[in-house]
Amino acid sequence: MAGSKPAVTRVAIASLGAVGLKLAQVFDDGFDGYQLTAVSARDRDAAAARVAGFKTPPEVLPIEELESRADLVIECAPAEYFADIAEPFLRAGKTVVALSAGAVIRNEHLLQIAADHAGRIMVPSGALLGLDAVAAAAQGKIDSVRMITRKPVRGLLGAPHLETHGIEINGITAPMKIFDGSAREAAVGFPANLNVAVALSLAGIGPDRTHLEIWADPALERNTHQIKVVSDSAHFSMEIENIPSENPKTGRITAQSVLALLRKLHSPLQVGT
Repeated sequence: MAGSKPAVTRVAIASLGAVGLKLAQVFDDGFDGYQLTAVSARDRDAAAARVAGFKTPPEVLPIEELESRADLVIECAPAEYFADIAEPFLRAGKTVVALSAGAVIRNEHLLQIAADHAGRIMVPSGALLGLDAVAAAAQGKIDSVRMITRKPVRGLLGAPHLETHGIEINGITAPMKIFDGSAREAAVGFPANLNVAVALSLAGIGPDRTHLEIWADPALERNTHQIKVVSDSAHFSMEIENIPSENPKTGRITAQSVLALLRKLHSPLQVGT
């Protein structure tokens, strides 16, 4: 009926780390068109304590119970839980907002499930910039996409690539290149650190042709990403410095990119590709 109020989208958040908790607080304060109905976390007691003071506390549920309580799930959990979170929503024809972009390419069977059931996986820009320009260039011919990431040492500690190759970065006094390869390889070696590289690859020429360098830099306080794209429509370069959140592996702008994506879905005006 003309003039009727738009339906409210019920939201579940999978994991209440630095990003998930920030998003939950925004929804509880009021975010037009959306209602936080459920959350999940590895430590459900701790999650319950975190939301106990909310104006409208969401249910704290196991992962497998989220789908029945929400229309959309925001996945901001450790990458190994991605498929368990996403698959029930996709089979129900619902939307998954995926921050673990690397897990998307490691679980490509989920794309077919989404296609078969009219579900959607949406990867927000996260801590990156310029994905709209890359996606536009990809409608023609992209010759190369190269990304150089520089991070403070604390933001890279514990990455599987470092442990597998015996790379020690504690105590370094100068910048050290610790990775040079494809975005697909980075998704395996740095599952909690380089989702931005995978998002870039998905917008452009794919994870195997997107080239990435990673540097650990003891002098840095912010995560920095430089991108260079050569295509038949434009040559362009971009750089961003991200202020870390409470989790040094994640920039503050990551949560804001999710909110921007959700606001765009409900807006009568959409700006950008």
